[in-house]
Amino acid sequence: MANSKRTLFLKRRLRVRNKLRKVNGDRKMRLSVHRSNKNISVQLIDDRAGVTVAAASSLEKDLGVVGKNNIEAATKVGAAIAERAKKAGVSEAYFDRGGFLFHGKVKALADAAREGGLSV
Repeated sequence: MANSKRTLFLKRRLRVRNKLRKVNGDRKMRLSVHRSNKNISVQLIDDRAGVTVAAASSLEKDLGVVGKNNIEAATKVGAAIAERAKKAGVSEAYFDRGGFLFHGKVKALADAAREGGLSV
C-alpha cells in the first residue's frame, strides 16, 4: 500500500527534527515554521526551557498581509521574526522546516530572516 501525503509529511518532520537534535543538542534556539493553505507562521523556541521566545504570523494585522499566503507574506513574516529575535537577544537559530519542503514560501521566509540579521 502506498503512503499517503500525510504519512510522508509526518515521516519527513520526524526525520528533520531528529537531525536537528543530533546536531544541536539543545544549544541553539529553533526557528519552527508552519505553513497552512491560508497563512504562514514561525516561532523561535528555546527547547531547553520549553518556551517560545518570539513568534510571527501572517495573521497579524500590523504586517499587512492578513489572509495572504504567498511569497510576499512569507518575506514579511521572516523579517518580523528576525526583528523580534534581535529584541530578545537571539542571533543564531536552527531552521526547523518541519515536514515542509524547503522551497517557495518556506525558503522565502528563511531568506528574509537571514537578511534581517538572524543566522539560520
